[in-house]
Amino acid sequence: MKKLKITFSLILFLFTGVLLAQPQQKRQNMGDHKENIESMKIGFLTQKLDLTPDEAKRFWPVYNGYADELKKMRGDRRDRMRDAREGFDKMNDKDVEKMIDGEMVFKQQELDVMKKYNSQFKEVLPMKKVALLYKAEEDFKRELIERIKERRQGDPDGGRP
Repeated sequence: MKKLKITFSLILFLFTGVLLAQPQQKRQNMGDHKENIESMKIGFLTQKLDLTPDEAKRFWPVYNGYADELKKMRGDRRDRMRDAREGFDKMNDKDVEKMIDGEMVFKQQELDVMKKYNSQFKEVLPMKKVALLYKAEEDFKRELIERIKERRQGDPDGGRP
């Protein structure tokens, strides 16, 4: 079991290194990019949580539901915010109020989803691993942001297409 974890960690490390070493294509397919990030996140969480096979079997379906629900909500929000940004100067006070109220509704819905899945995570993982999950998610975001910053600093046009 220990060998398997070491092998998996090594593969994850090499996979990440290969992704970072490749020059980023200007017109890289966004779907591929998102899939790469998701793969990296799965590997990162698997390593940080040190899941047993039984835990992994029970955890991933719950986590995938959680991630899917949040992704849909955040995508809808992103669309609303883009529309609001593009037309902000033409919005009247009622429209701006509606936008702000919509943001409050989004934040409450996001919290509700997180609370719902928190109780499900506690059913499939020990409490320490539930706590590690939230920390690992934050660590992954931080690491991803750092990698993006590093990549942009090395790119003459700042990573823009």
